[in-house]
Formats: sequence, structure tokens, C-alpha cells
Amino acid sequence: MIIEQLVVGPLQTNCYIVGDEDTQEAIVIDPGGDADAILEAVQNLKLDVQWVVNTHGHVDHVMANGEIMEATGAPLAIHPDDASMLSNPLRGFAIFLGKLRPSPAATVLLEEGEQVQVGSIILEVLHTPGHSPGSISLWCATEGVLFSGDVLFNMGIGRTDFPGGSSRVLLLSIREKLFTLPDDTVVYPGHGPRTTIGFERMHNPFLA
Repeated sequence: MIIEQLVVGPLQTNCYIVGDEDTQEAIVIDPGGDADAILEAVQNLKLDVQWVVNTHGHVDHVMANGEIMEATGAPLAIHPDDASMLSNPLRGFAIFLGKLRPSPAATVLLEEGEQVQVGSIILEVLHTPGHSPGSISLWCATEGVLFSGDVLFNMGIGRTDFPGGSSRVLLLSIREKLFTLPDDTVVYPGHGPRTTIGFERMHNPFLA
């Protein structure tokens, strides 16, 4: 499994390129800006992008959607509860970064339990609301990795003071969905360094 992390955009968002080493097919998760850098990384890795996936609809995770889709022909997927953020600059906060059209509309809507697959890599969709109504995390059981978006961070959790956020719902999502995963699951968050489920279960001050 190939995992390439790039820190992109004005809010330092983690964009992940996830590829299958055998088929060279790939998923781009949260292209939040700097499309040229993302596409250069894809080219250097000799990957063929099959999917663009947003873990949620906030502007810092979606700003390069259109350019990546246009360059690769890949469909765009997001949870239905956040889909309207892509075209509404107020709901996704794009207007605060001067973006009136932050992203094209999604072409695929991902629900709890559905899968995104490239080659032998299967990412299962876990609906983990709280940071936003349609926040999802992507769990690869065979590789023991989780892409958590802005739900769970290294020693932190996602903000809940935006419209549609809820601290109660976010903590439930983490405890009932993410903390049921194995302790050695490597967590790749939407911002900051990676961590593990076991470390966060033991040490995250927001979840003590």
C-alpha cells in the first residue's frame, strides 16, 4: 500500500494519495489546495487516480477537487449530509477564503458501510459526524490504517463550534466507531501528525 502525505492549502490540510502497488490505481483523499503539487506527486508515483474522496465538506479539504477531477477524470465522493457544502460557499466556509465556487458537485454519495476500492485496497466508510454532519472516516482493515479527516487528531479532536457541529455527537462517533478498531490502527488525520487508536484511547485529553 502506498500512502503519500502532502500538506496543502492555507490551513495546512493533510491530503493523502493512497495507491495499490500492483495495479498503480489510487485514491486522493482531501485535496484541500495546491493541485499542482498533488498532481506532481501522483505523476512521480506513476499512479492512476480512480477516486477523489472528501472526508467532509469544509473548504480546506475540497479546494483542489475540481482540478484533480479534471486532470484525472476521477469521480468525486462525499457523504450526502455534506454534499451541499461543495456548492454552497457559506455552508462550507469557502466564502471566508474568498472562494465562491470551492468545488464541483459530488458524483458519488458515500453512506456508512460502503466501500471505495482500488486494486486490492478497500476503504470502508465509517460515518463519524460531529465535526460536520457528513464527516466520514475511511478504514482499511487489511492494512490497519484509518483516515480520520477532522474527527480524531493526535492528542486532539475536531472542532464542534461550526454550524452542524456537536461535541456530544463527535465524542460518540469516536468512542462507538473509531475506538472499536484495533489499538495498533495507524490514524492519518486531516491535520497534524499521525497517531494510533491505542495511543489516543490512553492519552487523548478530550477522551479521558
